[in-house]
Amino acid sequence: MNTLVCLRSKPLYTKSTIPCMKRSPTQHPTAIHSPYNPLHTPYSARARPPQAGAKGFGVPVPDKYRRREDKEEEEEASNKNEGGDEDEDAIPQVVFERMLVRIVFYVGAPMATGVGLLYLLGVLKEQRVWDAPVWLPFLTALLAFGTSALGIAYGTLSTSWDPDKKGTLLGWEEAQKNWPELWKEESEKR
Repeated sequence: MNTLVCLRSKPLYTKSTIPCMKRSPTQHPTAIHSPYNPLHTPYSARARPPQAGAKGFGVPVPDKYRRREDKEEEEEASNKNEGGDEDEDAIPQVVFERMLVRIVFYVGAPMATGVGLLYLLGVLKEQRVWDAPVWLPFLTALLAFGTSALGIAYGTLSTSWDPDKKGTLLGWEEAQKNWPELWKEESEKR
């Protein structure tokens, strides 16, 4: 550590003393700066207008440059929004609340179990009751976090998507029914 401190021989620079930080008009480094060059026009970097032209933020593309497929897709999307089909895809509030409860349970239960087991292994090691192998806490954490991540998907699939039916406690029947329903739209698009 002592050698690292002694290696610095130059003083620290402040913003005002660094030569490259001085504010002066700059020109493009590849421009030829000659009074005989007809393209030579000196300018300040701050005087130039912004040259941003990011896609999607500028002027709309004229119809003559757009593809026919893009025009048709845009017309279909606007017709769907005008027709009121968006209510068909909306999740009812009752089903949404059921999904949230199931997701919290299926994510929270494995997470709490995993954290509890890690705490128990730590206590057993501190009390010198059992010296668990090093791989056991890693495996416990892997299983706890992995099943919690899967709990998000299973919590959604195990919920009854019918607002009138509550569904079973574990939701296995609903998950078997909802899984093909989830992929039906994807196969219809193809």
